[in-house]
Amino acid sequence: MSTDRYNSPLSERYASKEMQYIFSPDMKFKTWRRLWIALAETEKELGLPITQEQIDELKAHAEEINYDVARAREREVRHDVMSHVYAYGVQCPAAKGIIHLGATSCYVGDNTDIIIMREALLLIKKKLVNVISELAAFASQYKALPTLAFTHFQPAQPTTVGKRAALWLQEFCLDLEDVDYVLGGLKLLGSKGTTGTQASFLELFDGDQDTVDRIDPMIAEKMGFSRCYPVSGQTYSRKVDTRVANVLAGIAASAHKMSNDIRLLQHLKEVEEPFEKNQIGSSAMAYKRNPMRSERIASLSRYVMIDALNPAITSATQWFERTLDDSANKRLSIPEGFLAADGILDLCLNVVDGLVVYPKVIEKRLRSELPFMATENIMMDAVKAGGDRQELHEKIRTLSMQAGRRVKEEGGENNLLELIAADPDFPMTLEELQKTMEPSRYVGRAREQVEAFLKEVIDPILEENRQLLGMKAQIGV
Repeated sequence: MSTDRYNSPLSERYASKEMQYIFSPDMKFKTWRRLWIALAETEKELGLPITQEQIDELKAHAEEINYDVARAREREVRHDVMSHVYAYGVQCPAAKGIIHLGATSCYVGDNTDIIIMREALLLIKKKLVNVISELAAFASQYKALPTLAFTHFQPAQPTTVGKRAALWLQEFCLDLEDVDYVLGGLKLLGSKGTTGTQASFLELFDGDQDTVDRIDPMIAEKMGFSRCYPVSGQTYSRKVDTRVANVLAGIAASAHKMSNDIRLLQHLKEVEEPFEKNQIGSSAMAYKRNPMRSERIASLSRYVMIDALNPAITSATQWFERTLDDSANKRLSIPEGFLAADGILDLCLNVVDGLVVYPKVIEKRLRSELPFMATENIMMDAVKAGGDRQELHEKIRTLSMQAGRRVKEEGGENNLLELIAADPDFPMTLEELQKTMEPSRYVGRAREQVEAFLKEVIDPILEENRQLLGMKAQIGV
């Protein structure tokens, strides 16, 4: 790591080597050369005087990027694409005259951007599927463990630990749907020329419309795509970048929500993220076990959600067939959005894989609130015994307020059951009331909902993507 200049934390701390390679110079410029080969092969197959020897020469040097030559040339001409055309030509003297023939800079620039985004989305999908798999296992393990639920972060009807995890899981499933949708819709720009009219190719092929029509499909097939965008200016629509960035922002939002819940649960000492043997939670308070992984998820997620504004604004402000105010922004917003999202998913996988649950703490908190949750059932039993529903409701309300004051103002235990047992209008002994305090009676269909969700929704997803499973994430720092 260089110590005398800025180093991106996305590279140094957060993103995986796999994602970093996808956005590396090697990936970019080797893809440029693959595109130049695809163009030359297509032009040869359609009748231009390009020889197989020239094609073979281009292929022989496709992986050997002579960066020093390209950098020196760019200092002279101030044009990155033409600098690499020149550098490739230095290595391929017989073919240099046909490199980039008829194309504009966006032929390699934009097509490469699409190819790279597809590769990056495939890696994101792989990690997302593995997060879903780990969360599904967690939800299944704890599907029946009752826990206090919260609305407005106030005690509410009980749920189960697994049902709460299923809520996180569903968010990520929606994200997977979006990833698949955007992946399925990605197309190449193709080779459409300076303003998207293919005028240069019409000239190259002597006005033969049918031959020019064949260029884009042939290039797309060579590059592993089914089709190209049917119309464009010089660039593909920047709305494509917006769609991709929005998918990343959606994943970030799901991760942020889960990480916030985990942070709150860790405060309550009910659930805890992994904490390594020699990890230091605080420089001042040695006893602390801060949820630093979940906090990092939240931090990176906010960055990705805000980053999605960049492509949207860029898309909205493109003038006519092409302006260049997208270029510098794209070099930052797209790679860094992917690098951050990659780091987020690694963190999610690491956290979920090592989540620790404390059932005794969960039960203690739930039982301290359960008498309030049980009042509806107690009241209905009293009505069945001959009581008046409206009068009993008012009595329950009054007694609940009295017990609440004891807990809040005096710091005492919740004595609602004792108060109810002492009231003659409720024909139940304290022992009978205490028998009703079984937490599993109050979680509704939480367990059944988790089981159905895993069987009907998650299992088919995991089966369809079983070749992607098996990842484990190690975080750098």
